[in-house]
Amino acid sequence: MKINEPTLKKAISIFGSTRQMVMLFEEMAELQKEICKNFRGQQNKEHIIEEYADVLIMLKTIQIFLYIDDDEIQKMIDFKLDRLEETIKNVEN
Repeated sequence: MKINEPTLKKAISIFGSTRQMVMLFEEMAELQKEICKNFRGQQNKEHIIEEYADVLIMLKTIQIFLYIDDDEIQKMIDFKLDRLEETIKNVEN
């Protein structure tokens, strides 16, 4: 996925990092709401995709203003997935 970082950097400079963090909270809540609706049987895939995209954009914004490198995130993802694989193996046995 490609997210236009210059646009996000401009948003941070215009709106500030605190406001961007609040927007992340709002977008996560909206995604949660749509997932709950889907769980209850509503066919709302397009709404989930929309909110998912909003959350990804805001997460990338937070990553930028906290100076978190993609490699740092990938290292943690790898660690978490390795741990999940180990948990799955333990449950299967």
